[in-house]
Amino acid sequence: MTLALCLLGALAFGQGPITEGQKQLNVGVGSSSWGVPLYLGLDYCVYKDITVGGELSYRYYTDHYLNDRYYHSIIGIAGNGNYHLNDILGLPSRWDFYAGLNLGFYIWNSPSDYQGSQSSGLGLGAQIGGRYYINNKIGINLEFGSGNAFSGGKLGVTIKL
Repeated sequence: MTLALCLLGALAFGQGPITEGQKQLNVGVGSSSWGVPLYLGLDYCVYKDITVGGELSYRYYTDHYLNDRYYHSIIGIAGNGNYHLNDILGLPSRWDFYAGLNLGFYIWNSPSDYQGSQSSGLGLGAQIGGRYYINNKIGINLEFGSGNAFSGGKLGVTIKL
């Protein structure tokens, strides 16, 4: 009985957004008009309710241009900053809602004979997202964004380090 109460207490009070000096790893899949991206990111809490982070993404897709089929890939390297809204919204500790901006560089790899319009370059975007922490180390993350090569959404797992 005592063990069950201790476990329940750890589950009830152990979750929550990262605090100043903590890090978390994010991994998952996304959606965009250019294939299904896979991503890996790291967030670091620099101040109460403020995180900065970096992210790597990769996607592969097929494009039909005129009567030909072309295979492309995109590698993304981005940085982001988020403000976590839990205190303002008075949310329970299992939840983490945030909004922020990102800036990234996207490297498009297309066949040399492709005549389409894709090209490498910078992308500036905004995101809004949320997490639900299953326990004090693992959460499920859902994020929506626009204005960059990751436009659409992302679904993944967050692991506190």
